[in-house]
Amino acid sequence: MKNILSEKIKSLAAEFAPGIIQIRRHLHSRPELSEKEYKTADFICATLDSYGIPYTRNVGGNGIVAKIEGKQPQSVTLALRADMDALPINELNDCEYKSLNPGVMHACGHDVHMASLLGASKILNQLREDFEGTIRLIFQPSEEKFPGGALAMIRDGVLKDPVPYRIFGQHVLPTLEAGKVGFKPGNYMASTDEVYLTVKGRGGHAATPELNIDPVLIASHIIVALQQVVSRSASPGIPSVLSFGRVIAEGRTNIIPSEVKMDGTFRTFDEVWRTKAHEKITSIAKGMAESMGGTCEVFIDKGYPFLVNDDLATSEARALAQQFLGPENVVDLDQRMTAEDFAYYSHIIPACFYRLGVKSPAWESIRNLHTPEFDVDERSLETGMGLMAWLALGSLRSAQC
Repeated sequence: MKNILSEKIKSLAAEFAPGIIQIRRHLHSRPELSEKEYKTADFICATLDSYGIPYTRNVGGNGIVAKIEGKQPQSVTLALRADMDALPINELNDCEYKSLNPGVMHACGHDVHMASLLGASKILNQLREDFEGTIRLIFQPSEEKFPGGALAMIRDGVLKDPVPYRIFGQHVLPTLEAGKVGFKPGNYMASTDEVYLTVKGRGGHAATPELNIDPVLIASHIIVALQQVVSRSASPGIPSVLSFGRVIAEGRTNIIPSEVKMDGTFRTFDEVWRTKAHEKITSIAKGMAESMGGTCEVFIDKGYPFLVNDDLATSEARALAQQFLGPENVVDLDQRMTAEDFAYYSHIIPACFYRLGVKSPAWESIRNLHTPEFDVDERSLETGMGLMAWLALGSLRSAQC
């Protein structure tokens, strides 16, 4: 691919950046929760209409699938994906694009993801005569809520007719400076399961413990005992995490409740071990409760699989990013225990999920994901849309070599 195409993309990204920043601000100020992205979908469709890009809506819920056809559109198809939903967080930022929906906020950068993909689509639509094949644009709902919008879109055929050669996803990274991007081949993000335990005993007066079966005491022993699932049952070579973040015991200083509820998460990178871990969590929790005279109900809501970046797709994407941004602006990423429903795509077709730096040098502290203060350096949008367009064209060319 000649450098002239790279320069075209950079020029278009710079030209379109002010408008894409306004799109990001519009989306940021009007966040919608998972499965409720109705106005978000309307806005995306209206924007695609203004670009002259055809699409299908209501795929996997509120999802949208658009396409840009170059020369010989049947030769190869490549997919680009952005997620659409926001989080149930009350924004604390004081800015002109602050959320207008109390208790709802784009605190995970999905506004940036959508805006970047719209920017990339505008660039690619301008360059239809410069590439061969078809680019499929996937605007996906409900990434933040089990079972995930990716699974629903896959069931609705988003990866069929034809099967894409590769799929790319981009996600903001608050610890990385704007203008930089990061890649990690192989296993990158963990699977994620929600663990719900209900410990039942016999409540009563706190001053008569001999008459009670204390579920609070049982629950505390279960939490400690379950630590052996990771420390003594998992292979040291398989990263795993079991954490409990919610314990509800509706008693009082002098009242022992009849039950205790505990909610947690289990994450790992191996499907065989994942299944075994579920069995161990269940047997340990039930066995501990029964040994102390109570019972424990266990429900494990199986969530997203681990995310695996295809080695070849990722290495080629990293090389393309170095060409486009310069080697100094491309970094290697560490494995993460966070999760993403993009993982579903990665288990079906070759995938590359990479990170977009959004940190501003003017900030005194990191504005992290899933916090009320999250924000981005909007200069990252020019990088995001330009690189996504460049990766798409570079990967299409790779498919045809």
